[in-house]
Amino acid sequence: MSSSCEHLAVGGELPGNEVDVCGECVAVGHRDWVHLRQCLSCGHVACCDSSPYRHATGHFHATRHPVMRSAEPGEAWRWCYVDEVLG
Repeated sequence: MSSSCEHLAVGGELPGNEVDVCGECVAVGHRDWVHLRQCLSCGHVACCDSSPYRHATGHFHATRHPVMRSAEPGEAWRWCYVDEVLG
């Protein structure tokens, strides 16, 4: 973890992810996302930047919630949108 990012230093582990879809993609009739990400502030699950709609980044811009984690099985990394660092 980067010592220069105060956002990644803060806890924020959420209970296990039970959501396996991007709800925003489903709402617009799209089911072809690449990977899912989960916001550590509120638990919102959305598609990654490799997906056409980039809903996880859109969630950051709308809410300013700084850190999301991979919601993919076997992955445990986190990303801070504010400082643009991986932790």
